[in-house]
Amino acid sequence: MQRPLFILMPVLLTLAACGTPQEQCINSVAGNLYTIDGLILQTQGNLQRGFAFTQVVRTVPQYQDCTPRATSANPDPRGEMCLVDSVQTFQRPVAIDLAAEQKKLDQLVVRRAELVRAVAPAIAACQAQYPQ
Repeated sequence: MQRPLFILMPVLLTLAACGTPQEQCINSVAGNLYTIDGLILQTQGNLQRGFAFTQVVRTVPQYQDCTPRATSANPDPRGEMCLVDSVQTFQRPVAIDLAAEQKKLDQLVVRRAELVRAVAPAIAACQAQYPQ
């Protein structure tokens, strides 16, 4: 029963990317479904790898061109490089509890099925209101 639900995901994602009134309506009522789908994919990846990733933000010094602009007084300024702090985001692997991750995936799949049932009438209403 779970497999047909995952087959709908590409269809829903395709609809989300388009801009007809019907598609916009469906996108507005199925937003949480897309979020759940993303979390399911992330959790499945964590289980397959055996670890997760966390986002780490670091300040990294980088050289940047800071040559002054040419002016009438200095039409050909000498090139200069400055050391500037740049904020960068990295992914760092972290250990996970595989049993807890599997439990989370199971709960997400159940929640997704509930959401599909809940948004089905709204999607049908969008299709009726904006026939293609």
